[in-house]
Amino acid sequence: MGSPIVVMGVSGSGKSTVGAALAQRLRVPFADADDFHPQANIDKMTAGQPLNDDDRYPWLEAIGEWLAAHCTDGGVMSCSALKRKYRDQLRRHCPDVILLHLSGSPEVITRRQASRPGHFMPPSLLASQFDTLEPLEPDERGVTIDVDQSIDAIVDDYVELSASGATEQEKK
Repeated sequence: MGSPIVVMGVSGSGKSTVGAALAQRLRVPFADADDFHPQANIDKMTAGQPLNDDDRYPWLEAIGEWLAAHCTDGGVMSCSALKRKYRDQLRRHCPDVILLHLSGSPEVITRRQASRPGHFMPPSLLASQFDTLEPLEPDERGVTIDVDQSIDAIVDDYVELSASGATEQEKK
């Protein structure tokens, strides 16, 4: 198969749903970064408090270890990976990881988030997610796809872009 894929974006962008569908399409393992959070992080988010970089470091290390285990045979991980430095931390475990940034306006994401009752990330933290988000830079291997379409269309777009080599950006 090849390199693992990290489906990234703000809360409510569809990372888990798209990631699971993409993994199924590619016939590779899927993991959800939410399952890698220590209880302290879940408690903090449930209380409406955004995580800081110290909270995220061990979480990203655990995700990086999963990526390293799938670095040659592929896999799909849903993970917010909002800052460049978080993505760099993941790449230290698996340099060839491909990023799929699910992008959407705050209005579209808010609408999507409203359909997820019971998730531990309250909608009130969405603004902090957009404030934190650093879009993919030209030297990062990956693509950005608009989430304001069906899950199947997003997966189709990614598969088409990846087949055309659009995920292979020049490394500087």
